[in-house]
Amino acid sequence: MQQFKHLFKCPICQSTIAVSELKSFKCKNNHTFDFTKQGYLNLMVQQSNSHYDKTLFEYRHHLIVKTDFFSPLQKLITDIIHKEKFADDRKSLTILDVGCGEGSHLARILSQDGLERFTGFGLDIAKDGILQASKNYEGHVWLVGDLAKSPFADLSFQVLLNILSPSNYKEFIRLLAPNGIVIKVIPRPSYLKELRQFFFQKQEQEEYQNENTLTLFKENFHQVERYPLTYTKKLQTDELRSLVNMTPLTWQASEEKIEQFIREYSASAITVDLEVVVGKS
Repeated sequence: MQQFKHLFKCPICQSTIAVSELKSFKCKNNHTFDFTKQGYLNLMVQQSNSHYDKTLFEYRHHLIVKTDFFSPLQKLITDIIHKEKFADDRKSLTILDVGCGEGSHLARILSQDGLERFTGFGLDIAKDGILQASKNYEGHVWLVGDLAKSPFADLSFQVLLNILSPSNYKEFIRLLAPNGIVIKVIPRPSYLKELRQFFFQKQEQEEYQNENTLTLFKENFHQVERYPLTYTKKLQTDELRSLVNMTPLTWQASEEKIEQFIREYSASAITVDLEVVVGKS
């Protein structure tokens, strides 16, 4: 944190911030944020109302780490970062995963060959997710914080990563370093269609529409590139249970309905239908 203190600002008064007595961040107006014993930093200025809890993040970690369900997506993101060929004279690079959850996507992407120069930063409003990230993945910076009250200085990151999570394009533009890129992952109409058809029969949620999201992205960034990604994966019972329990698609479903789905779709192919969009400010 001492090394990267220049990337931060106080989320309360926006003044510069520094490490104090190796135990906290403190700004010139004495707003203080203590490092936790687990190694993360809580920079929230007000309590969040996240629906994501410890159990959900445990299921999410299992699906991302113990299966290859999202491996094609992670490979595509890695390839996109490699394609940019960031300046060789830069000794270190920074990537921020906005809405990182329990950190598994970021950690797996940065474990790939050729990305050793990147230091990963993960930001999420869900304390339970950041707590798990800090326990599972050392060598990255994990932060509880609100993107709307971002604790980062201007032009801090070469890559902003936003996977199936809400965006704040005004903040993205402010945080993006010159020649940096925003990588946003959004669902396409057939994403998890098996779950949508089962839990939302003849309802609007049965099919996802992303045109409004794409239009807004294009309005905020130029040199936009689009990478559609569609594939299927067969999930065994425990893997399917992890998927069902980590997605908001089942939040309103009864336990009986969830168990019925798991019985009927165990060892069945589940559709991943995504679009990765890349833009520069």
